[in-house]
Amino acid sequence: MDIEALIPHRDRMRLIGEVLAVDDDRAVTSSIVTEDWPLYHDGAVDALVTIELVAQTAALLEGWKRQQSKRGGTKGWLVGIKGADFRLPRIPLSATLITEARRDYALESYAVFEGTVRLGTEVVATISIQAFRPEENA
Repeated sequence: MDIEALIPHRDRMRLIGEVLAVDDDRAVTSSIVTEDWPLYHDGAVDALVTIELVAQTAALLEGWKRQQSKRGGTKGWLVGIKGADFRLPRIPLSATLITEARRDYALESYAVFEGTVRLGTEVVATISIQAFRPEENA
């Protein structure tokens, strides 16, 4: 699956490495922590980066749905954090993170997504984001 056809993120801001599953309800992605990631320092990244993982996985879900309906990939979203629970302060270099995002609620160009980030079987973060997509004609 061509991730860059579904999300607007490029270069070192694209954190998703692989799409594991996607359907109308959820997307699951895999990512490997590298030194190029934002918030990297001294062999690990700050757990705050998991917010971006959930946002990108949610964007992938919406981009996939748009592609299925022949509207093309997604444009950028403005994202706010409704809630976040970080269970690890830092995530080590080379860790493989599995992120799942589900759309909880949507109305026109506004949506709420619930996300979980795991390292192996351990949940490292649960995050709720709200997203607004600017009008396409603007």
